[in-house]
Amino acid sequence: MASTTIASSKVVALGAMILSLLFSYGSCARPVNLNATDFTADPDWEAARATWYGAPTGAGPDDDGGACGFKNVNQAPFSSMTSCGNEPLFKDGKGCGSCYQIRCVNNAACSGNPETVIITDMNYYPVAKYHFDLSGTAFGAMAKPGRNDELRHAGIIDIQFKRVPCNYPGQKVTFHVEEGSNPMYLAVLVEFEDGDGDVVQVDLMEANSGNWEPMRESWGSIWRMDSNHRLQAPFSLRITNESGKQLVANQVIPANWVPNTYYRSIVQY
Repeated sequence: MASTTIASSKVVALGAMILSLLFSYGSCARPVNLNATDFTADPDWEAARATWYGAPTGAGPDDDGGACGFKNVNQAPFSSMTSCGNEPLFKDGKGCGSCYQIRCVNNAACSGNPETVIITDMNYYPVAKYHFDLSGTAFGAMAKPGRNDELRHAGIIDIQFKRVPCNYPGQKVTFHVEEGSNPMYLAVLVEFEDGDGDVVQVDLMEANSGNWEPMRESWGSIWRMDSNHRLQAPFSLRITNESGKQLVANQVIPANWVPNTYYRSIVQY
């Protein structure tokens, strides 16, 4: 009888503890004390591996964004915090511009603090299901103060990541008319989209046409229009992000446009 009473008490105590966890942490209870090895159990974060390339304190490719086509990624607002992504992250170019928080674990030099990186290039040789091949700057940013080089010497490390909204303070969506564009061919790079950060479709409206025509993805974040007639500027551009939200930049490319030129819109997600 005594043993039955003790067992019942234990059941009650266990039930109370579970209820306490549910009220404290929601229906998906998490460990009260998280450490580096527990992070993969956090539903907000996924496991990945990371490497780095380029100069130790560089931006990967300093002059452009590799397979995405972004320019000057060593300068603000990218500020060298860039990464190649393997296909689940790069998404055949539609992942270009996506922002992720990353944090490294299982290395004594890791700070464990999240850092935000932008997908600007394609990783062709993944070492994991999700593989971030980071700039030297971004890789070192995950280290404890003064231990950046120590972390970079590790080569391949375990990290966790999660998708986060992009935020480019003071920036509007910007279009770069690519070299080689002409009156019958227009190629445009799209940059600096807040929110999803990416573009899955671009449509073009010629002057006075009233009709949207779909552009084709050329490569990365560059979209093109191949025409059988002289395109009539100024051009309005409509972009669609991964969430399906659309944004229209009216007559953003003027009648006197020239190749290799940036045209900044007045709109932002």
